[in-house]
Amino acid sequence: MILDKRICDRARLAKDPRFDGLFFIGVMSTGIYCRPICPARSPKPENIVYFPTAAAAAEAGLRPCLRCRPETSPGSPAWNGTSATVSRAMLLIRQGALNEGSLEDLALKLGVGSRHIRRLFQTHIGASPKALETNQKILFAKKLLSETEMPVSQIAFASGFASIRRFNAAFKKICGKIPSAFRRPVKSGTIDGTVGKAPFRCKLTLSFRPPFDWHRLLTFFQSRAIPGVEFVENGVYHRTIRLNETFGTISVAHADSDNALLLTTALSDSSDLMPLVERVRRMFDLDANMAAIHKVLGTDPVLKEVVRNQPGLRLPGAWDPFEVAVRAVVGQQISVIGARTVIGRIAVKAGPRFESAHHPGLTHFFPTARELNACEPGRIGMPTRRVETIKALSRAVMRGEISFLVKGDLENFIKQLTLIPGIGDWTAHYIAMRALGEPDAFPAADLGIIKALEQGRKRPTPKQILERAESWRPWRAYAAICLWHV
Repeated sequence: MILDKRICDRARLAKDPRFDGLFFIGVMSTGIYCRPICPARSPKPENIVYFPTAAAAAEAGLRPCLRCRPETSPGSPAWNGTSATVSRAMLLIRQGALNEGSLEDLALKLGVGSRHIRRLFQTHIGASPKALETNQKILFAKKLLSETEMPVSQIAFASGFASIRRFNAAFKKICGKIPSAFRRPVKSGTIDGTVGKAPFRCKLTLSFRPPFDWHRLLTFFQSRAIPGVEFVENGVYHRTIRLNETFGTISVAHADSDNALLLTTALSDSSDLMPLVERVRRMFDLDANMAAIHKVLGTDPVLKEVVRNQPGLRLPGAWDPFEVAVRAVVGQQISVIGARTVIGRIAVKAGPRFESAHHPGLTHFFPTARELNACEPGRIGMPTRRVETIKALSRAVMRGEISFLVKGDLENFIKQLTLIPGIGDWTAHYIAMRALGEPDAFPAADLGIIKALEQGRKRPTPKQILERAESWRPWRAYAAICLWHV
């Protein structure tokens, strides 16, 4: 990835948080790399080299800055809009795909060769997949060292390392010091991450680039919250979660500090903490580059007004892609409130029970495809054909016919989903938007989009909307969110 030095220079001197995580500053005279918002005195221009990712800076032998802490920056979207394969590979790596599997296994999941993956990563990321994975695990460990009281040994495993010895060696190589040297005092009463407590509790800050419309995003989740599975109260989102062998609850609020959310967990253990954080980041769309999105959408007269009056509208993601797929089917041709009621009944009938001393409103986990397929729904207030569609979707997911990874392109995913009777183009694109975070998914036949673009009493056809939306690529999903707020 080629960075424009003039733009990077201006962003560095301005210390603008909108550029945080979009690139990193390598200071060759000191051997460290920083975020664009680093409070340290600006180095001499001749000593500066810009890198598209933290992994690329680490590959060049630089260590993370102790003042600006690159491990706390929003995720880099350097690969967005350049290679769908790299984007999906990044997602899998951040979810731990290389912890137990090989690069060849990762390539197989993506439907490409391992050599091709390596070439793409060097072009778009500036580092190999393995180097990227190691750097991300080390930065996550550094974050845990600074923000929690977890023992170093527990941090090693929570960061995806199979042994403490390998963790210590990798940490010292990348950071220049042993892990315990980065241990920071934690404010009393704010963190509970010690071994032996049940459940495991931890609080972490998750950074984002402004603007970020937290209120509207939270309202979106609140209006669709599944009874017993999730709820919003006093500005905080709560839900039950399952991830591999880990289960428990998460709570997400706007942090007191600027440009960050606060994630609070109560889990059965800490082994899946790193992929859990990645899921939460995607759910709240924390790594979006709103400046790039606004630049494209701002060329349209309707979208321009939304961008100007409501900046920071994010693409609401999902904790569980299958859950959103079921929700999309349930929500066909009924109100948001009606869909919420029906899907709550599904969760109670098919989902395992859960008990929480802190959140009595959380009573169930949302069912997996296997659990839902094994359940006889009975009378839940849904047409028989729609029940059959959900059953068919569950079986397709169980058999691997539908993958929420998306091996190919967006069009291929839409084609696979619409082969299931009862799932049309609108439902498939809605699932791609929310379950996969596909930035270019676009339900052109959506009534809300049609109404937003009507002129007088003349409503555009889906075909006309698609033609107009060509200029919104690759951010059509964000255009849809904007049009829903017109």
